[in-house]
Parts: sequence; structure tokens; C-alpha cells
Amino acid sequence: MITEQLLVKREKEQGTYEKDSTSESPKRSIVKSISWRVVGTLDTIIISWLVTGTLSLAFSIGLVELVTKMVLYFFHERIWNSIKWGK
Repeated sequence: MITEQLLVKREKEQGTYEKDSTSESPKRSIVKSISWRVVGTLDTIIISWLVTGTLSLAFSIGLVELVTKMVLYFFHERIWNSIKWGK
């Protein structure tokens, strides 16, 4: 414990200490949103194709879903990032 405190103090003095490792930057949230949506959209396209039997309809559903859920996820992450509970 004491060594950790000394390390943190030393890192702060040298300017290498991260301010808050529990919060994310908006850029990180955007990248996470995009990567998760790629996975989710591929899943939606495959399921839509299996249900409808039409690949073009499956891609249309996937495109709409990609945009709406990516925006929703971004705001969901930013809201949860501001909640102190569990940190």
C-alpha cells in the first residue's frame, strides 16, 4: 500500500499519472459504440435474413438498426459513465 501511494505521488509529480482511470473519453465511447454495433448489426442481418429469406431486406433492417442503436449506445454509455454507483 505504501509503495503504491509513493508510486502514485511520484507519477503525479512527473506528470505521468492518469487523472481518472474509471471514466472514459467521448472518443473511446464512440469507438466502443462502433465496434459493438458491427457485431450487433451482423447478428441482426443474419437473423433478418433467416426470418425474411431476403438478403436485401436483411441489409436494410441492419442499416437502420446500425445507426439507431449506435446513437442510443453512445448516450447510454455517457450516462452510465456519470453515475458514481459501483465505481
